[in-house]
Amino acid sequence: MPTAGQAKGASARSKRADAVRNQQTLLDAAAEVFVRSGVDAPIREIAARAGVGLGTLYRHFPTRAELVTAVYRHQIDACAEAGPNLLAEAASPFDALRQWTDLFVDFLVTKHGLADALQSDSDRFAALHTHFLDRLMPACAQLLDAATEAGDIRPGIQPYELMRGIGNLCIGRDTDPRYDPRRLIELLLQGLRQQHSPDGDGT
Repeated sequence: MPTAGQAKGASARSKRADAVRNQQTLLDAAAEVFVRSGVDAPIREIAARAGVGLGTLYRHFPTRAELVTAVYRHQIDACAEAGPNLLAEAASPFDALRQWTDLFVDFLVTKHGLADALQSDSDRFAALHTHFLDRLMPACAQLLDAATEAGDIRPGIQPYELMRGIGNLCIGRDTDPRYDPRRLIELLLQGLRQQHSPDGDGT
């Protein structure tokens, strides 16, 4: 039979696991709400989406700035970690790059309003931007290198250039319902494709 200490340890581990699950659920729910309603969406809406009470949300994230920051860090990490998985599962490195770009655009759309949400907390904003570059640049570079090595895209494309270009194309998406940046991003990706002559030799 388990001792009282073992039972207490198991209970503590279970509570920690529950807390981690609640936090992940809250981050996923907040990201969805931010995409739909912006970072100023009511906290109550996020809690309802996650299926938890306001008390649970505030225990994990006492302020809106902490919630916003956690959502963006969570999305950055998820986007970075998706790169190797997509390379392993996609039909080609170019398909993996395209799918990763979709995830990156999802993140950029959610990122709208970040500066306003953090207001004067410039240190928090700077730390998040550093995390963004440290995590996503290597992921993008790995995808570009794989696509180049496979002959899917022309060589010489730099990850920062691609990410910056995609970011620029996303500007205005929230203020003009007629504008769909994904259409132009697809054209951008097609422009990276390696051109082949009819006999199969590269040009």
